[in-house]
Amino acid sequence: MELTIVLSFLVVVIAFACEYMDASIGMGYGTTLTPVLLVLGFSPLEVVPSVLLGQILGGLIGGFFHYKLGNVKLNINSIDAKVISVLAGFGVIGSLIAVFFAINISAMVLKTYIGLMVLSIGIVILLKKNSEGEVSWLRLIIVAIVSAFNKGLSGGGYGPLVTGGQLISGRETSNSVGSTTIAETIVCMVAFLSYIYTSQNIFWKLAFATSLGSILASPLAALTVKKVNDKNLKTVIGFITSFLGTLTLIKTFIF
Repeated sequence: MELTIVLSFLVVVIAFACEYMDASIGMGYGTTLTPVLLVLGFSPLEVVPSVLLGQILGGLIGGFFHYKLGNVKLNINSIDAKVISVLAGFGVIGSLIAVFFAINISAMVLKTYIGLMVLSIGIVILLKKNSEGEVSWLRLIIVAIVSAFNKGLSGGGYGPLVTGGQLISGRETSNSVGSTTIAETIVCMVAFLSYIYTSQNIFWKLAFATSLGSILASPLAALTVKKVNDKNLKTVIGFITSFLGTLTLIKTFIF
């Protein structure tokens, strides 16, 4: 598909909006941008690597600004660094399991499972938005593996599960969003490199447009996380997570 100047500008704007949402609440980039690009007429083979590269570059810039603004602490003994290591390490394992075993699960069963899980996490976040507790490492490991496994099989369900899973595992909101941004970047790097290894059909003009929009949005999103009250941000994440879970179920059984 030909990428005109007008269409390129439109893609940059859409990618900007998607990355702002993703780096502000820890979810929504691929889930939103992928179907929009498909509707605009791009093929899946053009869209997938472009979305991955946009998320990688946006995540790198976003992660840097989350760190500079104090949303995450990356010194080697910090909880944030340990959480990111767990999410990224076990996330890579989960994604590789999905790729290499290629488990045959019907689309309806998979979408129902993801929808119910995301909806449940959203409800738990809202019910526990005023409560605090110690970090559950076992929950984080399970969340990392399951979310990356979901992404490897279906291309979605990562952000809501990782961000929401951290919150119900005892993490603070700003730390959860910043950690998700960095961890997802690492997981996307593995996926993008795997894509390059298996295919050379990358639409670099589209990838540039998605990347530019993502890079421009990342600093603003990190600043938003820094400025917004933690409990208010947790409430927003709870509602959006619940909405995404409900929307997944509706699309599965109605559309």
